[in-house]
Amino acid sequence: MIPQMKKEIKSAIITGIIIIAAIAGIAAYFTSLDQPEINENSNLLQPTSGNSSIPINENQYPLAPDLVGISGYINTTPDALEEAMKNKVVLYDFWTYSCINCLRTLPYLKEWNEKYADKGLLIIGIHSPEFDFEKDINNVEMAVQKYNITYPVVLDSDHDTWDAFGNRYWPAEYMTDYLGHIRHVHFGEGDYNITETTIQQLLEQRSQALGLNVNVNMSLVNLVPHEFSDQETPELYFGYDFATGRSFIGNQEGFQPDNTVTYSLPSSLQQDHFYLDGDWQNLPDSMKLASDTGKIVLPYYAKDVHIVAAGPNVAVQVLLDGNPVGTSDAGLDTQNSTVQVSENRLYNVISSQQAGAHTLTLIAKPGFQIYTFTFG
Repeated sequence: MIPQMKKEIKSAIITGIIIIAAIAGIAAYFTSLDQPEINENSNLLQPTSGNSSIPINENQYPLAPDLVGISGYINTTPDALEEAMKNKVVLYDFWTYSCINCLRTLPYLKEWNEKYADKGLLIIGIHSPEFDFEKDINNVEMAVQKYNITYPVVLDSDHDTWDAFGNRYWPAEYMTDYLGHIRHVHFGEGDYNITETTIQQLLEQRSQALGLNVNVNMSLVNLVPHEFSDQETPELYFGYDFATGRSFIGNQEGFQPDNTVTYSLPSSLQQDHFYLDGDWQNLPDSMKLASDTGKIVLPYYAKDVHIVAAGPNVAVQVLLDGNPVGTSDAGLDTQNSTVQVSENRLYNVISSQQAGAHTLTLIAKPGFQIYTFTFG
């Protein structure tokens, strides 16, 4: 009798655990319907059938957070932006002006703004800086003018809005319907057709809901996207705070925070590592040349090479595989094998016809300051 009772009690306990687990699972499922998780590159728009959208309940999608901690406004004012956002499909673009991936996305954003702004789309550029010099509104205004950005840009200099969205990437697009619910998320470059198709669908839903007679051109913007190489060298950082966990300095002297270090080139070089020659000041976000002359040598694999740099109008000589770079490989900012560095920004140093393995040498003068190498 006693063993049988123990068996019955054990079975009852197991059954109870199964029931509790099932109830918890059902509860979790319905909770997830109320608070859908936004994954990378997710499209939260429900599918369409023919030309009419399936009826949806927008409230099942999360509301976009408010713009908070904004330190400056370009192409708009706080009141004008608040008014412009009402009943609009809003595309929030997180970017920073020294980011090559962000800059390659700009042509699509500008085309979409031109094509859909009068149909109910509002693009807001949220400038969330990577480096301190990108917090200066004068620098951001210069970039907005240079790249002919006409839609509103707000300065998220302390990343308050970045944190409110839970964002982690440049560039990043968050798109809302006319009620402010997030319906599409995309991180990085690419998938432009998907993003534009979502714009069109959300504008159609807005038109129907508000009783508007808006005709949306359903063709897609036809631009040539950037082609990436499978072997492309990763982004390389010169600031000791940025290089943690991804240090690609090849000199045995390494990073020495806040010190001016005399570096010398080793006898052999490793691809995807940069090597310094001369006296360089180690800064949290960059390195600054302190000697009368200095070199940076980089064996890399890519088509395009960019640097984020600054300097007091410093002429930087560019060598490719030991020779002054020719016109066939010179970047947009390279003229006569020289890059004139004055503004704090991204400079296109090399632009070859195709990706390949090369060695880049930069020969600089005092005051030259470099933040990163980026590639394409």
